[in-house]
Amino acid sequence: MEIKNHFGVYGVCLQEGKLLCIEKTRGPYQHRFDLPGGSQELGEGLTETLKREVLEETGYALSDYSNPRIYDVLVQEEGQDFAVHHLMAFYDIVLDFERSQQTLPQKVIDGSNDSANAIWLNLEEITADNASPLVLKAKAELRGFPELDKTSYMNWKVKKGIYGTI
Repeated sequence: MEIKNHFGVYGVCLQEGKLLCIEKTRGPYQHRFDLPGGSQELGEGLTETLKREVLEETGYALSDYSNPRIYDVLVQEEGQDFAVHHLMAFYDIVLDFERSQQTLPQKVIDGSNDSANAIWLNLEEITADNASPLVLKAKAELRGFPELDKTSYMNWKVKKGIYGTI
C-alpha cells in the first residue's frame, strides 16, 4: 500500500470548556468537525500558515500563539489503495476578538476553502463519529491524556451527509 505524506499547521483554542472547530466541507474529514488550520503556501513559515489559515477558516485573527507540538495519524479511506500519513503541528492560540472579522472571507464562502463555519464544541460533544482525527488528538490532549504515538484509522469512512451521520 502506498503512503502519502501530508503536513499541516493547526490551532487549538479552548475557551470556557469549548474547543474552536470548523465544519469541514471537503476531503477525508468532510462533514466532520476539524481544527482550524491547513497546509503551508510556498515560502510560508509555520506561524504565518497558522495565522492565515485560522483567519480564512474562522474569521478570527490571532492575538497570540504558543506551545508548538507535533502529532501524527495514518488514515486510509475506505476503498482506497493508499493511506495518508498526516503530520500536524499544533499551536495553542488566543483569538483577537477586537480585530476579527464578523463573517468568513469571500474566498471561504465561494468554496475555495474547506470550512463552512466556525463552531465552539463542548469536549463531551466530540466523538469519533463526528470529528476528525485532529480534533480527537486535541480532545485527548485537553483531557490530560495526549496520544503521543501515531494513531491509525484504517477503512476511514468519509461522511456523505449531515455532521454526525453517514
